[in-house]
Amino acid sequence: MVQIGSFRVEFFHVSHSVPDAVGLGIQTPAGLVVHTGDYKFDMTPVDNWPTDFAKLAEFSRRGVLALLADSTNSERPGWTPSERLVDGALDDVFNEAKGRIILASFASLISRMQQVANAALRHNRKLAFVGTSMVDNAKMARKLGYLEIPDQLLVTADQAKSMEDSQVVLMCTGSQGEPTSILGRLSTGSHRTLEIQPGDTVVLSSHPIPGNEENVYRTINRLFQLGADVIYEAIAPVHVSGHASHEEMKLMLNLVRPKYFIPIHGEIRQLKRHAHIAEQLGIPAENIAVIDNGQVIEISQEGMETDERVVAGAIFVDGSGVGDVSEDVMREREALARDGMLLIRINLDRYSGSLRSDPEITSRGFILTRDADGMLEGLRKKIAGSISSLSKNLEKDVEQAAKNYLYEATRRQPMIFVTISRT
Repeated sequence: MVQIGSFRVEFFHVSHSVPDAVGLGIQTPAGLVVHTGDYKFDMTPVDNWPTDFAKLAEFSRRGVLALLADSTNSERPGWTPSERLVDGALDDVFNEAKGRIILASFASLISRMQQVANAALRHNRKLAFVGTSMVDNAKMARKLGYLEIPDQLLVTADQAKSMEDSQVVLMCTGSQGEPTSILGRLSTGSHRTLEIQPGDTVVLSSHPIPGNEENVYRTINRLFQLGADVIYEAIAPVHVSGHASHEEMKLMLNLVRPKYFIPIHGEIRQLKRHAHIAEQLGIPAENIAVIDNGQVIEISQEGMETDERVVAGAIFVDGSGVGDVSEDVMREREALARDGMLLIRINLDRYSGSLRSDPEITSRGFILTRDADGMLEGLRKKIAGSISSLSKNLEKDVEQAAKNYLYEATRRQPMIFVTISRT
């Protein structure tokens, strides 16, 4: 328990995919607020330390003003399976694999490290952690007592290279398809010392984070092309979520019985679904707040107010600058990356306003058609026809004429920059 100003904060253990995960009971002048953090109700966790039901019941007896609860799996019915389910799936993988086993997971998922180590021990294989974060986390977890692995079970990645393939398990990062991760580099053949070879069995022990699906499946496809057998959540239970599903959310609400409810940790669709579950359990709709990042909520025994808003969102780091890149600049960069650019240089007679030479056109990142010369000649004629000595916005006129011509010819919209000199 800690005292922070007028707030007294109590911690209670919750089951999740990282060790020592906690929720918060925050005693405020207005009442008790419970924040679950990421959680699930796993009755048989790998570390044998389930969520603290007794503390949640104690909060309920004291009276909970508001509950803020994880909404990540609010679209999943039933209960989230126990971590123990993975043990059987790993045994199946180890029984079937004839060559090396390469298992990718989060470096923070210590319980999965323990399960892989146990499986390696059962099937007479040696285990090597690969990658800085995986090696460092395993080392710290062993030192603190969260990971029990016999010294004789562990080998280095270099030692694993000289061993029989059937005796090796490599555990690394990259389950989300990150290009710079170990598995990401293995899938593209860009790792300095290791490479995928036919006969390898690659296991992705994770669920794609929303937005990462394309990277994950691209990585899986590349691994198949290199000759590996790839096993992932869609075809075998090699991963279970660390977040509560419907029935656990209902149990949390029934245990705590808050006056007000604020679903958190999820996209708006998931927050809305969690709010609907709370309504089914009898919490009035007016006592539930589905809010955006940055919205300020004032809660008292009399009600909730959500009028005020503070600045919140992504902060861009660009070189030595932090937070000084605007969204307009990022949109321009996206446009440049998507369609490229054209630079048009025009030289006019300073007295008559007529062209002194053909417009110069420079292209970067803009793919021209096979008839590039013909298209550029047509563009020059279009530009020449748009030039008027009487125009007050000659740059804009030329830019618009070029945009219209290129879109009709290519259905693409590169960024166009026009410079005009008069000599």
